[in-house]
Amino acid sequence: MNFKKVEELVKDTERIVFNQELKNNIKMKGVADFVTSIDLEINNYLKKALLNMDDNIAFFSEEENGSLKDLCWILDPIDGTTNLIYGYNMSTISLALYANKGIQFGIVYNPFTKECFTAERHKGAYLNGVSIHVSDRHMKEAIIEFGAGSTNKQNADINFEMAKNIFKNCIDIRRICSSALSICFIASGRIDGYFEQKLKPWDYAAASIILEEAGGKITDFDNNKIQFAKKTSIIASNTKIHKPIYEIISEYK
Repeated sequence: MNFKKVEELVKDTERIVFNQELKNNIKMKGVADFVTSIDLEINNYLKKALLNMDDNIAFFSEEENGSLKDLCWILDPIDGTTNLIYGYNMSTISLALYANKGIQFGIVYNPFTKECFTAERHKGAYLNGVSIHVSDRHMKEAIIEFGAGSTNKQNADINFEMAKNIFKNCIDIRRICSSALSICFIASGRIDGYFEQKLKPWDYAAASIILEEAGGKITDFDNNKIQFAKKTSIIASNTKIHKPIYEIISEYK
């Protein structure tokens, strides 16, 4: 597979992202769950282009009904749609290749900052072509991102209780509101950990390999290997703070 060509395709979607008319066409899929014509246009553009490259690879996307296949692309055309609508500029195109029972390639691209995170299995992680690695900070020094789950407000009390107790044990917490970016920020050493309940596979698939190739760790809330077929609650870290995050979260099971 020509992953440089895949990277070019993903970067080319920025012309769709900056189309104001498409951005203003907004629909609600559920409570605090938006979709714009940008999401749909990127989905359709990449699906067609990737199928033209290799029509043996299936397609699993946020904007289509489907399921994980033995060989497939996993796409979130816009991770951070609410950020996009509100002009927060923390939104990404997130694409992964799933094969051999795991993620083999991932790309997370923020068109607003022109930052492109990439990784291929056993070949390292990169930001705009420069090698990246997780931090070596411990819990007391750590900045930790958490996801509040805007579409799962029934879990607000437990989410913020977990965040409060983690906050008491680290330097500070953050809310970027893009799962893919949060994980990539750990990979690049900007932050040190992240946790969120009930993420969908396309939220973390591409970023997971970027984090692992940068020396980090990602598991579910039971500290098991993550899967890509259904919703999963995840902990991502620089490895050094994985255990303390897991121990705090375990108090709320």
